[in-house]
Amino acid sequence: MKKIAIYGRTSTVDKQDLDTQLIPLREFAKARGFFIYNEYVDKISGGKENRPELDKLMEDAQKRKIDGVLVFRFDRFSRSTKHLINTLELFNNLGIDFISYNENIDTSTPVGKVLFTMISAFSEFEKSIIQERVRAGIHKARIKGKTLGRPKVDTDILKIVKLKESGMTFRDIAEKMKLKKSNVYNKYNSYKLNQV
Repeated sequence: MKKIAIYGRTSTVDKQDLDTQLIPLREFAKARGFFIYNEYVDKISGGKENRPELDKLMEDAQKRKIDGVLVFRFDRFSRSTKHLINTLELFNNLGIDFISYNENIDTSTPVGKVLFTMISAFSEFEKSIIQERVRAGIHKARIKGKTLGRPKVDTDILKIVKLKESGMTFRDIAEKMKLKKSNVYNKYNSYKLNQV
């Protein structure tokens, strides 16, 4: 008997929406002969992104406590396409089936596997387009003579800090490095402020 996890997500005030999700999922699981390992339900209030029940479901998936995940709709499970695709890939690697009741997608069936493959292919296609755009942008910036990457670290500051921490005075450091004392003092203090 296949052990499945049911996942639902609803607002804290909308109990009717929760029943709309869970009742058909329970009936579906019963009709298919699935054993419901657990029901994971996140009750989201406002714009909070914290979903502890989804986290528990993912932990149980990693521990191989379930064979499948059953959701009412994609948007009840995942708020972004990227999250959905990454999670489906993880489930696929773990041998866990994913069933979306409303969209009638089941990755344990041949049609579901084809749809999963297509979703993954579109994801890879999107990644390659983004990489291509980034490379083109870098090339264009180089042609224009723009400096790329992080700003260079002021090596004077590192020398000043090292000398100061070895016990030298600002005056001695200024003389040694052929800088103004005020410049040495300002660079040292700037470094220390950024370390806090």
